[in-house]
This record gives sequence, C-alpha cells and structure tokens, in this order.
Amino acid sequence: MIREDIRNIAIIAHVDHGKTTLVDELLKQSGTFRTNQTVAERVMDSNDIERERGITILSKNTAITYGDTKINIIDTPGHADFGGEVERVLKMVNGVVLVVDAFEGAMPQTKFVLKKALELQLPVIVCVNKIDRPEARPLEVVDEILELFIDLDANEEQLDCPFVFASAKSGVATMDLDVEPVNMKPLFDTIVDYIPAPTGDPEAPTQILISTIDYNEYVGRIGVGKVDNGVIKVNQDAVIVNEHEPDKFKRVKVSKLYEFEGLNKVEVEEARIGSIVAISGIADIHIGDTLCSPENPTPIPFQKISDPTIAMTFMVNDSPLAGQEGKFVTSRQIRERLFKELNTDVSLRVEETESADSFKVSGRGELHLSVLIENMRREGYEFAVSKAEVLYKEDENGNLLEPMERAVIDVPDEFTGAVIEKLSSRKGELQNMTPTTGGYTRIEFLIPSRGLIGYRGEFLTDTKGNGIINTIFEEYGPYKGEISYRKQGSLIAFETGESITYGLYNAQERGTLFIGAGEKVYAGMIIGQNAKQDDMEVNVCKKKQLTNTRSSGSDDALRLTPPTILSLEQALDYIETDELLEITPEHLRLRKKILDPTMRMRAKRNNK
Repeated sequence: MIREDIRNIAIIAHVDHGKTTLVDELLKQSGTFRTNQTVAERVMDSNDIERERGITILSKNTAITYGDTKINIIDTPGHADFGGEVERVLKMVNGVVLVVDAFEGAMPQTKFVLKKALELQLPVIVCVNKIDRPEARPLEVVDEILELFIDLDANEEQLDCPFVFASAKSGVATMDLDVEPVNMKPLFDTIVDYIPAPTGDPEAPTQILISTIDYNEYVGRIGVGKVDNGVIKVNQDAVIVNEHEPDKFKRVKVSKLYEFEGLNKVEVEEARIGSIVAISGIADIHIGDTLCSPENPTPIPFQKISDPTIAMTFMVNDSPLAGQEGKFVTSRQIRERLFKELNTDVSLRVEETESADSFKVSGRGELHLSVLIENMRREGYEFAVSKAEVLYKEDENGNLLEPMERAVIDVPDEFTGAVIEKLSSRKGELQNMTPTTGGYTRIEFLIPSRGLIGYRGEFLTDTKGNGIINTIFEEYGPYKGEISYRKQGSLIAFETGESITYGLYNAQERGTLFIGAGEKVYAGMIIGQNAKQDDMEVNVCKKKQLTNTRSSGSDDALRLTPPTILSLEQALDYIETDELLEITPEHLRLRKKILDPTMRMRAKRNNK
C-alpha cells in the first residue's frame, strides 16, 4: 500500500548552508504559525548551545500540511562531529533535500551527507540556497553538485534530480533563475511531486525502527521512528528486538503515542504506515531497536554508526578548590550523567577505567565532546578533563593506523603561505589549491586528526579571523610520526592564595596571562603562557614589601595588560598531555596533572 497523503523528508547540508532557516520558512508558509504569532529565528534550534553557536546539534522532527499532504521534516546537523545523527535519521525518510550555499558550493560535509543518502538509494532534491548573496554563483554550483554525484557513483535516476534555487532568508524559491521568485511554492510542489510516498503493508504485523531518542523529565525516554508495516495503537502489546543484538527480546506496552504537527507532539490513538511517531512509556528503548508485534518479532536492518575517532578522560576534580562551585562532584554522579548521555547520543562511547574516579569518553571530534562538557557544566557538574587524544587502530600486519581528515580551507590570498606552512608542520599533505572569488584561495589538505587538535585558535590568529576551515573524517591511514603541538611552555602558580596586581605585574613580563587580579589560585595551576619553550613557576600572590622610604614613582599605579580569557574550546586546545582542564559551573581553570613541583620534575625526568 502507498500512503499518498504523507511525505517524509530530511533536510541535509554542510554546516551553515541554511537548513534551519529553510525549515523556518517552510513552517511559516505552510500556515503552521498564526499570522500575528511572534516566532524566533531558527525556531528548530531549541537547545541553548544551538542558539548561541548558530549550529544544529540534535536532529529535530516537525511536520507541515501542504494542501492534502502532510510533510514530515527532519532538520539534521551539518557539522561533521554530529554525523551520527544524520546517518540514523535517514532511515526514517523517503527522500532528502540537499541544501547547498550558492557561493560556497559543495563542501566536505555536503559530500558526507549526500554519500549517506545515495547509499540508502534515497531520491535527492538539490536546493541551491542564498541566491541573493552578492557573490552567488548558482549555475557553477549546479555543475559542482553534478560532479559530486558522479564522484559518488550516483545512478542515472539519482543524477536526474530536480534543482530548486532559493533564498531561505527571504522566503522565496524558483525552478528557473530567469523567473522572479515569489514564495516557497516551487519547493513544496517539488517535494510532493518528486519524493515518493511511503509504502508498507497495513495488514502485516507492526514494525517500527527507532531512529531517534528524545528525553523528557516527566515521561522519560521517548522513541521516535517511522511505522514501516502494520498499525500501532495505544495500549498495544509489543516486543523490542535489535538486529545487532540477537539475544534482545523484551515485552513492552505502548502507553502513549504521538505524531508531529508543526513544532508540537500531538497525542493520537493509533498510527498507520508511513507516519513518524513518538512512543513514550518504554523505559529501556534504544536507537536501532525495532518495536514489533509479538507474533512476528523481526528486526529492521540498521546500519552501524561510524566509530569515534577522538577520546578524552573525564575525572573527578581533585584540585585544592574542588567541590566549592559544583552541585554534582562525585564519581557516581559524573558516571550517571555520562551514561545517561548514551541514551540520546549514538556516536558517543563511555568506558570505565582502572580508576573508579575517571572515565574514557570517545566521540567524533573536539566539538562533539566540548558540547557535552558545556552541557554538563551548565547543569552544575564539576570535573576535570585531559587533552583530547586520537584513537588508533592496527591493520592485519600490525601497522599502526590513525584517523585522517580532509580539511577544506578558504583564506584570503595573503595568508595562504602561513596556513600551508602550519599544516605541513602538522603532517598535513596539500591535495589541492584553487583561487576563488573575492581574493580568496581554497586549499585542501589531508591531515591526521592529531594535527588539527589545538589548531583552530592558531588558524584564526594566522588569518586575522578571516579564514574558514571545514574538516571531515576521511579514513584510517598509516601513522605519520610525531607532531609537536605547542611551541611555548606554561606559567605556573607557585603558591596557593589570591592573585595580586603586584605579582601579576611581574609575571606578565614572562608571557601572556590568563587571569586577572583577585582570583583564587593554587600551586600547580596554569595562569598564563610562557614566552619561552619551558614551563616557569611564578608567584602571582606576591605582595610588594613595605619600606619606610618613598622613592619617586613608587606609588604610581601598576598597569596590567588585560588577561587573555580562554573559551572552553581554546582551553581544550591549549592543554598539553601533562595538563588538565578543571571545569566548574563558574570557572575554567588550567592546571598541571601533578600539582607538586618536585613530583612533577621527577615524573618529567622519568619520562625522558
């Protein structure tokens, strides 16, 4: 049976190409909001961090009605670190809208998401967005996308996809650049005409593949998936099975059932094939599970999510200032929170270590892990993390392999030399270099993931904030040898106390300070970056000695250079392998792993 009244689509794209803004317009023009309703920009980005950073982290479900057709839309993340989200939600849809910036064209993540869609044989509508940009080049971008289809071995049918030209910001779309666009109708019509309606057997036993997990404090876990076969009803008996876990067989009852309408979940009594539903009341439901009728417990195939490439150690904070600012500080509380994150994040791995106070957390990239850290920090957790390290593999001959990434960099012409020099020193291999419009050059590098750790801050400095770097995991390749990261050492506090202007004034001559006056410090805490290569201990709690003589100028105010306040990403980039980042709801503090200077020197000697 074909459900002609439903279309299920995912909006996929590279980061910042306008997916979420496009969904906003589709919602507005379908009449989802009242005419006088105030709607926030990027209404689908509901999480605080998403709104602050302007990126989508979690895929979101929404539904609009266009004529007699209900269109279920999934807005997916564009960032490579959240690729696990994209991989799994594509199992819920019958086609995708690939959004591409009319200036930037095909970028690394465009290739990644398109490859996943083509592998699943999904039809693709290409939406060339931002055609109102002054430097837009929509026709060239169409050629780039067709080349990308050919590179990815698309078949004839997939190559014959429709192209829609749009400006999501202005809320207009057109099939022909010579025709003045008026509204989003051409895109709506293309979705209804080109994306196939969902099919299934309404008489068959129920089958629903859970592709996303939502979480609500009141009802707990909510499984979201598409009804592939049969009908699902409230109070229905069902079983949970999983293709990758043959022994899994759990009897459950469906207590509540929801469908999506606009931005809301609406309770329904039953749902038929093709509907995307949310199911609550099943405590132990996971991504990849299939909810079936007890008489035919057959799991639906579900692709394994790509493995993590980077890991950090999360540990209990043991600094002298531990426990003063956080609400959750024990290893039990940190452990519970990390394992709870696994409920909704399929790309994350959490492993116990030999120490009960530390956990190895692996993810798809620095951004992936930093978002988890920031969320925990805001929830009141206090802990420490180590420097990010890549996860190695071995081939059948015992050779060491490491994750390699493709970095695509757009920089003003005058900075290309500096960028190429830096990335080459980090074992990067230049693959391509092409001039683009507006005095910019696009450089493509193949570089070990290790080589990118700590590089983004340097990159922004080297390009004076005008460069754009995009990276995506390429493959595991042969180990490239040692990489030296930081050229400078750290300035380390000599004693515990409060930083004093006089002490800081003397310390600032040694390098760049990370703290100002009146801040709590402890011995072994990093308070700045040394101008030289080695670490140096400084006494920032030192007060000026009082004497009974007054020399000229002795009472002049000491002028401190404003400290460099590091963001979470910058701090994670900065720390070395013998350092930690202490994270509390109120502060980020850099510190040495071994606080005692004598023990530190001894450990350094033993490691040589």
